[in-house]
Amino acid sequence: MTSPTYRPNILVTGTPGTGKTTTSELIALAVGFQHIEVGKLVKEKQLHNGFDEEFQSWLLDEDKVVDELEPIMQEGGKIIDHHGCDFFPERWFDLVVVLRTDNSVLYPRLKKRNYNTNKITENIECEIMEVVVEEARASYKEEIVKELQSNSLNDMEDNVDWVESWINEFEASGRQPNILGVRPNEDDESDDSDGMDEA
Repeated sequence: MTSPTYRPNILVTGTPGTGKTTTSELIALAVGFQHIEVGKLVKEKQLHNGFDEEFQSWLLDEDKVVDELEPIMQEGGKIIDHHGCDFFPERWFDLVVVLRTDNSVLYPRLKKRNYNTNKITENIECEIMEVVVEEARASYKEEIVKELQSNSLNDMEDNVDWVESWINEFEASGRQPNILGVRPNEDDESDDSDGMDEA
């Protein structure tokens, strides 16, 4: 089967420690997408305004991050991995996956990373208050936001399988990615014919 010219873009988000990076890497490997870890990109390209000693994290410059990613996202077939999601342009993504982890599982994961007390407390409270979930719901259309539990390796495998199935269904439907300016839920015949020309 010939791959489409443009593939959907996916955002994997969630509180630190929910398994975003590993899940994103596995999805990218399974479907041939490019995985971009925003935290790593910020450090490598210096897309930040310094380092926050209290919370041991880089203060990313949102405008610089968006400018850096814009031409990359235009290519399609990208998996963006970041704990924040409200500053990315809505048109970038066709699916927003929010990973959720029980605090009884999240705490030891954060402790294992040697996070300081302030950072652990902040992230646990973030998960309890569903901060990332609410950001996603406020920033993207409800139909593209999907919450997935990420408490175990089995959960991770199930999540990778779910996203892979979603991608297969999306591409088989002939829908155009949002980055091209066509919403996945639009069913206009003229748009469909345009998509066939580009496939």
